[in-house]
Amino acid sequence: MSVRDTSIDPKLLQSAREEFKEKGFLKADLKSICDNAGVTTGAVYKRYKGKEELFCAVVEGVVKALDDFLDNRSESDFSSLSDGEIRESWKMSYENMIPMFRMLRSFGDDFKILIDKSAGTRFENFNHEYVIKMSYAYEHFYKEAYRRGIAKAKVDREEFHILLTSFWDSICEPFVHDMQKKEMEEHCRVMCRFFDWASVIKMTP
Repeated sequence: MSVRDTSIDPKLLQSAREEFKEKGFLKADLKSICDNAGVTTGAVYKRYKGKEELFCAVVEGVVKALDDFLDNRSESDFSSLSDGEIRESWKMSYENMIPMFRMLRSFGDDFKILIDKSAGTRFENFNHEYVIKMSYAYEHFYKEAYRRGIAKAKVDREEFHILLTSFWDSICEPFVHDMQKKEMEEHCRVMCRFFDWASVIKMTP
């Protein structure tokens, strides 16, 4: 009985990562990926159906982390939160935002590949689809704040979608432009000053 050689997997994924980052999915060459990893195309097809499935393997970790982050927020029992906790959640602060940037940085180039190099894959509309999910989550959280009189402004899902598109772009762009850690930390501080969600919903004192 043959035993699968798993030692080539890290080399293959790293080679694919470098190829996708440099050329994007559409221009990436599977043979180049194999040559740089020191494996045959046959070895790849034993593991993946093709180039797109290999791409998905590269980004699956960061996709799962982002989905888990949003699922945890969407599935929260907002009714169990105190008024104070809800108010704090709408306040933009460096301490609340920087963990997101650090988490995304921990995935190295994978986040940039996902958001900037995925044309031609099932993830090519990831940014738009993720903002839709964010809009749904924000709307539900907002409705609880409005129900309690904490939020006074009427904001619908379409408006949240427009604002969150800008918000998400502000998270993504530092990675697209390869900002260094210190630059990204300063960008996070600027974001916290710019996106005043408490004012958007007219949060009561």
